[in-house]
Amino acid sequence: MKNLSIAILTCLFISSCKVEKNQEDKSIVETIQNPTNKVKLSSEIIWEKLNPARGDQSPQAGTIWGNRKDTVATGFLAKFVDGFSSPPHIHNATYRAVVIKGLVHNDDPGAENMWMKPGSFWTQPEGEAHITSAKGSENIALVEINKGPYLVKSISEAFDNGERPINIDVTNIVWLNNKKSNWISRNNNTEISFLLDDYPSKSLFVKLPKGFKGKITSTGNMMHSVVIQGNLSYEMPQNKQVKNLDEGSYFGATDKAIHTLENNSPVDVILYIRTNGIIHID
Repeated sequence: MKNLSIAILTCLFISSCKVEKNQEDKSIVETIQNPTNKVKLSSEIIWEKLNPARGDQSPQAGTIWGNRKDTVATGFLAKFVDGFSSPPHIHNATYRAVVIKGLVHNDDPGAENMWMKPGSFWTQPEGEAHITSAKGSENIALVEINKGPYLVKSISEAFDNGERPINIDVTNIVWLNNKKSNWISRNNNTEISFLLDDYPSKSLFVKLPKGFKGKITSTGNMMHSVVIQGNLSYEMPQNKQVKNLDEGSYFGATDKAIHTLENNSPVDVILYIRTNGIIHID
């Protein structure tokens, strides 16, 4: 599986973002009457076997949103032990994934190991035979699907649905600053990286620099965000309570929302965001 050449993809996103931005109401009100903001801490995630048929050899799964056993869109964390390697298999649903901790290899059976470090992004098309391996004392990835249930099946049922996998290593991420994306206010040095556009939704990374204190405004009726790197303070608009979000923690909303954030860690905070609207970072 080859790394995606993302220069063209990035250019397309820059153009599309400007169009979308102009189509949106530019004055998002600062007060939202009935905020739908939600938070889920990594410590609140309940773990279970991802593939019970494998018994003790199964990776662990912790649902963040949705329900991977149902037909709804779902995001969950997958945890692998050091040295884990799956047999060749397929899934009935295309998934997107981000490495949060450790090293993960995901490719065709028989391919040489290509270890993806934290901050790497990949997709796995439904029906395509592949293996997944992990290396490290703690290996965790975010996995998300548009529609469940998320099933593991034999390669005897493999098929080609026309999709092709994407592998973007963390070293190949293309970051855009406020001069290259009008999703970022001119007065801050946040950066953004557009990963995938499968209309009406899109996947992206946001990098909040050390010392960042500001807001992300989301305009869609679906916005999911997971902390990939660093620690973040998040203020709940419902009661002004401040939550500390570490790696694997989540915040989101089901309507237009304002997310008040502060990077309180010594490193840049990396967020993975999935939304069907646009965002603006102030």
